[in-house]
Amino acid sequence: MSWVMDYGYSETAKIGFVSLGCPKALVDSERILTQLRAEGYHLVPTYDDADLVVVNTCGFIDAAVEESLDAIGEAVAENGKVVVTGCLGAKEDVIREKHPQVLKVTGPHAYEEVVGAVHEHLPPRHDPFTSLVPPQGVKLTPRHYAYLKISEGCNHRCTFCIIPSMRGDLVSRPIGEVLDEAKRLADAGVKELLVISQDTSAYGVDTRYRTGFWQGRPVKTRMKELCEALSALGIWVRLHYVYPYPHVDDIIPLMAEGKLLPYLDVPLQHASPRILKAMRRPASSENNLKRIRAWREICPDLTIRSTFIVGFPGETEEDFQELLDFLEEARLDRVGCFKYSPVEGAAANELADPVPEAVKEERLARFMDVQARISAEKLAEKVGRTVKVLVDEVDAEGAIARSSADAPEIDGSVYVVDGQNLTVGDRAEVLIEHADEHDLWGRRV
Repeated sequence: MSWVMDYGYSETAKIGFVSLGCPKALVDSERILTQLRAEGYHLVPTYDDADLVVVNTCGFIDAAVEESLDAIGEAVAENGKVVVTGCLGAKEDVIREKHPQVLKVTGPHAYEEVVGAVHEHLPPRHDPFTSLVPPQGVKLTPRHYAYLKISEGCNHRCTFCIIPSMRGDLVSRPIGEVLDEAKRLADAGVKELLVISQDTSAYGVDTRYRTGFWQGRPVKTRMKELCEALSALGIWVRLHYVYPYPHVDDIIPLMAEGKLLPYLDVPLQHASPRILKAMRRPASSENNLKRIRAWREICPDLTIRSTFIVGFPGETEEDFQELLDFLEEARLDRVGCFKYSPVEGAAANELADPVPEAVKEERLARFMDVQARISAEKLAEKVGRTVKVLVDEVDAEGAIARSSADAPEIDGSVYVVDGQNLTVGDRAEVLIEHADEHDLWGRRV
């Protein structure tokens, strides 16, 4: 659970804001906060200082639902005036059953409803001479990187997922609007843009790749054209949640040319065709292996991150072994793994042959053992090489930075042992001297 920072305040309407969930939810929080700040509300860091608290929730898995309900309960107990939004807000009955006293419940990306609820219970006292908002809006990330959401919703119907029921089908943002936001962020000093959505590869499908306009020239609402335009900003651009559609092949040369970070976050989920079919995912792991090999031939420095689920209903030992074999063959750089967890409303709950919890635990441990070895071997290959990094933190022991292979908060770090004189947001070149299964250590060149 994270509170927004204290922006300073006087005798004006004061808002507390708790933001939970994924980077997509974080962008929703930033949009709501930007609008509230533009209307003269001040943002405060404690329940005691706040006249009203907004809680942006997550509701993807049971653990996230519990965390969200606990956060709402804490806000109600500590403050009393609470507006709830976000993914769990799509299940208002669940929230009302446990916390009937909340003032308002809205679903995800319901910016106007949230602001309207704040207006209703805490009318703004706007002073246009003091209520100033920077051009890039209010951001919850550090100044040197930012998330850029390009669409909302998803057209897939994966049996383990309820995102479409909460966020709806795919709706792509107009490309001119996306690029305007990206340029404002770059102009404000952002050094890295993390492109996010539920399905980044599908950008523009819903508009039939409609031609938009940016800076007086036509640009198609399509992933490749978006990436080409973003590359012209001269900052790092990192792609997340990229389904391996054929047109992703067109992006790899841009990475090889240094126009995009050589990094793909591809949610593969499994490798057994039988389990992928039960998940309603593309069911050919063999094709994925061929694609990965082809991508690496074009861009040898490509980092591939993925996530997987073990213990999905019906998963046999043979299915799980196929997944381990895939890991050995694919040698992915960054991998996350989760035990299957039933989610209320998910179609997978009706599938036969649930996997016992003890078996899930054992398979998760085996999976992570295999991937830890692969990760350690991949990182060891970087010892003796020079890598470019972006600095996230600096203290008396040096700097903590990230390379092109490292997304913030989910991947590893590069520890610059002589980086005490660096500044957050600096770029540097580092000679790697040591590696483990997650991180790298080195000195400035």
